Amino acid sequence: MTNKFLNNRSELNNLLNKSLEGLNAEREHERKHFQDWVLRMPLNERKKEGYSWYPLDIQKKGYTIGGRAFVIFNRVNELGKAHKFRSGNTVRLFTQYASAQKVEQNGVIHFVEKDKMKVILSSKDYPEWIDKGMCGVDLGFEERSYVEMTKAHKLIKEAEKNRTAEIRDILLGFKKQESVLSQNIQIDKLNESQNNALNGLVDSKLVSIIHGPPGTGKTTTIVEAVKELTKRMNNLLLCAPSNTAVDLLTERLANEGVSVLRIGNISRVNEELLMHTLEAKLGTHPESKTLKKIRKDAAEARRKAKRFKRNFDREAYMERKGLFQEAAELETWANQLEKRLVEQIISSSQVICCTLVGASDRVLENMEFPMCIIDEAAQALMPSCWIPIAKSSKVALVGDPYQLPPTVKSDQARKLKFEKTLLEYALERMGHSNLLNIQYRMHEKIMHFSNSQFYAGALKASDKVANKKLKISENQPLQFIDTAGCGFEEKINPSSKSRYNPEEFLIIREHLLQLIEACKNEGDQAEIAIISPYKEQVMHISDALNEDLDLADHRITVSTIDGYQGQEKDVVYLSLVRCNEKGDIGFLRDYRRMNVAMTRAKRMLVLVGDSGTISQDRFYSKFLDYVDTEKAYRSAWEFIQ
Repeated sequence: MTNKFLNNRSELNNLLNKSLEGLNAEREHERKHFQDWVLRMPLNERKKEGYSWYPLDIQKKGYTIGGRAFVIFNRVNELGKAHKFRSGNTVRLFTQYASAQKVEQNGVIHFVEKDKMKVILSSKDYPEWIDKGMCGVDLGFEERSYVEMTKAHKLIKEAEKNRTAEIRDILLGFKKQESVLSQNIQIDKLNESQNNALNGLVDSKLVSIIHGPPGTGKTTTIVEAVKELTKRMNNLLLCAPSNTAVDLLTERLANEGVSVLRIGNISRVNEELLMHTLEAKLGTHPESKTLKKIRKDAAEARRKAKRFKRNFDREAYMERKGLFQEAAELETWANQLEKRLVEQIISSSQVICCTLVGASDRVLENMEFPMCIIDEAAQALMPSCWIPIAKSSKVALVGDPYQLPPTVKSDQARKLKFEKTLLEYALERMGHSNLLNIQYRMHEKIMHFSNSQFYAGALKASDKVANKKLKISENQPLQFIDTAGCGFEEKINPSSKSRYNPEEFLIIREHLLQLIEACKNEGDQAEIAIISPYKEQVMHISDALNEDLDLADHRITVSTIDGYQGQEKDVVYLSLVRCNEKGDIGFLRDYRRMNVAMTRAKRMLVLVGDSGTISQDRFYSKFLDYVDTEKAYRSAWEFIQ
């Protein structure tokens, strides 16, 4: 990419103002949607649309490692019905119990399993109505992330003549970065491009960029770079936009023997990684028993104080007052002790892992970090990146701008190019990045089209995967099954407005049965996934597989493309869905989404779609030309019985 530096500070300010305007537009869009479509709905309507469960059957209550109250419950009605609740969502527990004093209690979903949900409450006490019945749960609006992004954006914009201002100016192309001499670190397990990226990250004065296309060992490079950095510094900050990405990095670093601390609400942390959370480390600290006893004594004092009736004499009044005072003093003591223990745990940690918004956690307040590494930076909104950057002396952005961008729902925000990421600006304006150019996932024929369209042919397939196929006789690693002329038509769900194509799955099913039988005969075991850009198609395929006796014994992953970024399988089927006379391809026009879809398979990629519909688009026309070149074309008529 060529350098495109800003000419003056007014251009810089204009860029930042547009970003803030986009953030506000997205925030208001989300809030209005929530207010209009959730809060104003009657309870029965919220239940119907999947925003509420009511009534609830309370199964279990308890306390987390960090002392937060949690509730596990089942919904009583509409069992098995689709809903909007997901792990990590903010929710509101409520009651319709007439005598309740406070009818709401906020919390965060720890897990959702069919009709069961675990919610970790925002307070350390249960509401008094939790066991009285008539309880329900509503999906809540996530406000905190917008508040923190706005605060960080303001800090970045107002920064002058300091390290933060210098980093901002380099990333946005207002200032050139001074080059530094490389120490030429060589890690045996890394290839040349990975070692170059590691050296660029370790030796950078202020800013470094690692461009990691699919399957090029981006996470491995980060882990090795972090291990090198921890020889030089403590309290390295490692962030990513999602909890899933942060958990992956936490696990990889912990397995390498790095002292890692996972910051974040434990309801959003993978249970296998709880030992690395602040709450767990507090619980195992030698002084934790003292802390627990103080808090227990405080709770007991409050309980005794609340036992007094409304009408009582002066002696009883003074006793009650004394108990409340005792509880307050004990809580102050406990808070001071907890703060000291937290500071000890953080200061002794080599690496602190959290989401971008999680970097604003109160335990990290006023902290300064020697360096921040942001993974999956191509999926992060620019204001969210400013949160950890504002706390750091150096920054590294890692990601691929040719995969899925962050989700932006507001039309006004999109007009302001709010979805354009800090990584994209940096690559465009700095003009330099460390490209990882050896991919270790795909057969070279699967890789080729994406490589030519997105990476200017710079990628090479490792010798380990370049020619790795399935053992079956029909081992073409790339196949396009054309449904043109079969009379298949896309359909639309009037409720969700999402599209589906049931006949495409029938073709996939027949191909899948043949594939499984062939693999069985050859003693080959292949992990399989079916993906599609449309949620409705994913739901249709999932339901069909659950009822299919011939495929019941086979574990087949079904997902949207968006939900499958970062994952891989031996065999991937891609259902394109679109089939119409107008040549309207909808989501398929997001070529970055297709880049993700086409780079998930290791040994075989099978696309199913209508050539008559997709060929009217230049990108897919080129793809069909490549299919012809590779003799990878098949007709759906081969699979119609």
